[in-house]
Amino acid sequence: MSATRVFVARLAGCAVFDPAGDRVGKVRDVLVVYRKSDPPRVVGLIVEIPGKRRVFVSIGRVTSIGGGQIITTGLINLRRFEQRGGEVRVIAEMLGRKVVFNDGSGEATIEDVAIEEKEPGEWEVDQLFVRRPKGASPFSKGQSAYVTWREVRELNASGEAQSAEQLIATYSELKPADLANTLLDLPVQRRQEVAEELSDDRLADVLEEMPESDQVEILSGLGDDRAADVLDHMQPDDAADLIAQLPEERGEHLLELMEPEEADDVRFLLSYGPDTAGGLMTTEPIIVSADATVAEGLALIRRHDLPPALGAAVCVTLPPYEPPTGRFLGIVHFQRMLRYPPHERLGTLIDQGLEPVRADTSAAEVSRILASYDLVSVPVVDEKHRLVGVVTIDDVLDYLLPDDWRSHPDDETDVGRRAAARSQLTTGSIPIPNGRRAGDGTR
Repeated sequence: MSATRVFVARLAGCAVFDPAGDRVGKVRDVLVVYRKSDPPRVVGLIVEIPGKRRVFVSIGRVTSIGGGQIITTGLINLRRFEQRGGEVRVIAEMLGRKVVFNDGSGEATIEDVAIEEKEPGEWEVDQLFVRRPKGASPFSKGQSAYVTWREVRELNASGEAQSAEQLIATYSELKPADLANTLLDLPVQRRQEVAEELSDDRLADVLEEMPESDQVEILSGLGDDRAADVLDHMQPDDAADLIAQLPEERGEHLLELMEPEEADDVRFLLSYGPDTAGGLMTTEPIIVSADATVAEGLALIRRHDLPPALGAAVCVTLPPYEPPTGRFLGIVHFQRMLRYPPHERLGTLIDQGLEPVRADTSAAEVSRILASYDLVSVPVVDEKHRLVGVVTIDDVLDYLLPDDWRSHPDDETDVGRRAAARSQLTTGSIPIPNGRRAGDGTR
């Protein structure tokens, strides 16, 4: 059944279907245009289709909204969405704005927007869910209320930034890659506002999913102390790639502000060439002693924050157990651990057929090894045979894929690009990109 009034924040993430019941994508925002006297008119939906492409779906092509899903006529223009002048995104731009009551009773903040179908295919903003500021008492809460558009007017003080808290709350369940794409679709100023409101660890996860040019843009808009805190939360190899794109003076300054242990890892990675195993590797593999048991190894790879590629195997070394470790002994694949009792020592389960690569091994050779032996990671050692890190399959793919792969993940030309990347991974023929790694294309 189609609803005649829906709140926009509840539409975020709703599935969009065609008349045959096939899923088209999911809603990311609602687009409206302001009018002189009447409430804003809804012009359409911003829908994310497979491949993370954002497209525009005219509200006139929506036949039903309700039950957590949206039905369309099935006729959707697959051209990438571009916001036009005068258009406003409800979730990205309206939520969090301040309004003032026309009766002089004070100000409030928009927390949600209701749209209503006035005639078939004609929707407009109907109500606002707003919250007044907290009272003077520390125990009082802001009073919420439903108001019509005509009962309030927006308060746009000169130079005052819109609150990004509501937008962050709306997208709190998004995976980092999806949130990264959402931010890249926002106007530059709004993107920076949201980035500044995200927690350090959340922003670090999001930056890792962005092209390096966008990473630099966002990081450049942060104060040095905040930027250093975010870099502390990034994977060392991603932090090194980002710092390598910054002006040398600022990069060194941020390294000085970072936690010493994190900064040391990043400096260590920056000492290697970008097209070598040392330049691609991460310095945070799981490292254990030969006396560790299967039960201990499995417990380590169960960590929820561990990237899957790093959890595919554990590295066995002599002490110390932080890179650069003692002598590298070998790796134990998690599937092999599953075949043995919990008390079995990992030193007896080492893969004797897998040789580590040297830190100065070319990226082409690393890719050949990963492809030849169906591996998701390969250990990296220095000249003293000490473990210094591992190169994972995602590190190599980031290196192999063209600069603008994030910008066009779903167009026809990218099919050829992906095929070329797979070919390069198999043959080891890798083009050397500018900088430390490919992936710094623009949107």
